[in-house]
Amino acid sequence: MAPFLAYEDEGGADSSALPLVLIHGHPFDHTMWAPQTAAFSPERRVIAPDLRGYGASPVVPRVTPLSTFAEDIAALLDELGVAEFVLAGLSMGGQIVMECYRQFPERIRGLVLADTFPAAETPEGKKARNDMADRLLREGMRGYADEVLHKMVAPYADAEVTAHVHRMMTSTPPEGAAAALRGRAERPDYRELLTRVTVPALVVVGADDEYTPVSDAQAMHAALPDSTLHVIGSAAHMPNLERAEEFNGVLAGFLARLGD
Repeated sequence: MAPFLAYEDEGGADSSALPLVLIHGHPFDHTMWAPQTAAFSPERRVIAPDLRGYGASPVVPRVTPLSTFAEDIAALLDELGVAEFVLAGLSMGGQIVMECYRQFPERIRGLVLADTFPAAETPEGKKARNDMADRLLREGMRGYADEVLHKMVAPYADAEVTAHVHRMMTSTPPEGAAAALRGRAERPDYRELLTRVTVPALVVVGADDEYTPVSDAQAMHAALPDSTLHVIGSAAHMPNLERAEEFNGVLAGFLARLGD
């Protein structure tokens, strides 16, 4: 049976190293991980899906809860024959990583949580996400993308990185983005879950991230029993693109620590 999700699956055919699974944020697609796929696929299998409603994956309207995203990831990895792996996610992708750990912790050998946060949404946040979902369905993605571009990446980011991020946002189907926003509005609180994580974790954040500030990363680092925190300077919400070389160096060190 063909997988439900579109995905990129590179490298690692003859490698004994753990596969690395990369979960993108909102409103992006798997190409946000291009620097990491290029860096790590020579030595291990790297799998980067487009979440439902994003990229080349099917658009599913209405509401997509984080639990559904996690179920999709599990089904894809089942189809690809991947039993155990390191799981990384940024922003919404990080919250999906936490939901994956809630659903199938026995398959995950390490967690990477980048520019994300574990708390449930506030009443004000729920309204804001649902209002934004209504706006995207009414107006499309471009106005939103123009407004938030320099919060996603810092104003001083490389022009090619900025253009890539804007292109991903404007290419995202509004129906898929809106469904994810409504699902995230109802997400559970993962803070207690983090205290029960039994595998090593890497917490990464851009120093100038306004969406998920350094204090959020510090709180996750404090909650996780076995974690490393790295703050990447001169980066906002997407340090994996803005400061790819540093991000990759930190991730490489974490993977080496896992001993594979």
